[in-house]
Amino acid sequence: MSRREQREQIFKILFGVEFHSAEELDEQIALYMEELGEIRQKEADYILNKVHSIVEHLDDLDSSLNAASKNWKTTRMAKAELSILRLAAYEIKYEEDIPVSVSINEAVELAKAYGSDQGPAFVNGILSGLA
Repeated sequence: MSRREQREQIFKILFGVEFHSAEELDEQIALYMEELGEIRQKEADYILNKVHSIVEHLDDLDSSLNAASKNWKTTRMAKAELSILRLAAYEIKYEEDIPVSVSINEAVELAKAYGSDQGPAFVNGILSGLA
């Protein structure tokens, strides 16, 4: 599974988290991973660790996104775009081995696939302000 595919799986889990309580997080992740099927343990560990790290940093990530977006707060953002932004913001802030331009480009590609028509421009604009 490529890094891009792993990001897509992380996005899908983060998106699903938006519709469940914090208490259900581990159960929802386990169900998702079960549905994902056979993947290498290394890939599963990467996905799980990153999801848990992002969830642990949600308050900080949302504060950063709120500061970077002039008239939009995370509470008003579409769930798909918000999940994409949180993933990319986490990479920008906490994963120095991933170039900022890669994180932004991957987020824009996810927004093209899963966001609204305005999603890619919205995601690009906020992440450019964050970077």
